[in-house]
Amino acid sequence: MTALALAARDSSTMVRRQLKRLLRYPSMTVQLVVTPVVILVLFVYVLGGTLGSGLGGGRAAYVDYVVPGILLMAAATAATGTAVMVATDMSEGIVARFRTMRISRASVLTGHVVGSVVQQLLGMAVVVGVALAIGFRPNATPVEWLAAIGMLTLFVVAITWLSVALGMKSPTPEAASNAPMPLILLPFLGSGFVPTDSMPTALRWFAEYQPFTPIMETVRGLLLGTPIGHDAAIAVAWCLGIGAVSYLWAKRTFDRA
Repeated sequence: MTALALAARDSSTMVRRQLKRLLRYPSMTVQLVVTPVVILVLFVYVLGGTLGSGLGGGRAAYVDYVVPGILLMAAATAATGTAVMVATDMSEGIVARFRTMRISRASVLTGHVVGSVVQQLLGMAVVVGVALAIGFRPNATPVEWLAAIGMLTLFVVAITWLSVALGMKSPTPEAASNAPMPLILLPFLGSGFVPTDSMPTALRWFAEYQPFTPIMETVRGLLLGTPIGHDAAIAVAWCLGIGAVSYLWAKRTFDRA
């Protein structure tokens, strides 16, 4: 068996380990799914009428507007769980034991990443299902749906590698649970909940140039037909940059551990 085939076999074993771990400890998965759903319902039914009036369509317009931001928040929330699981592995000695076994070193990180990506995409599917139930009405074609899913998947992979790196650098699982918290705030400080042109000048500048805004605008444009402009290219560039830097950071940290 070639080295590549061995690495693929070891990686699939680690992915199964992560998926079984999610099934055995469902409380975190449920929490990571419930949090964005609760925020979605609160914003739509408590603030949606007022905020939607500013968009010119009331609550129905607001639920369409806010869903892309909630989807990115769901991924950022799940990043917390990934960081905690990685920090737990690093602090409890299981990684040290893996190092004594004849397995691919890359498979340990691959298992965390693939397992987390699956978890996040399933969580996003739940959010979309709830959004459809409360009035979300996208007009995307099948091709546009696939493009939106591809954009979200690219974002999820990038943010997962970042959460893996943060988890490996955290001294304890408790510290790891706080490390990705700023990511959850970025949809609020972007175009996730209100248009950026309604913000004060300094905050608007930050909102327009931070990485989450072009990603949300791209997903919004694909699903709802709003203008995308250069946002798609910028969003892809942000995702590839964050993913590449985070991967190298995580790999270097793992090799030195």
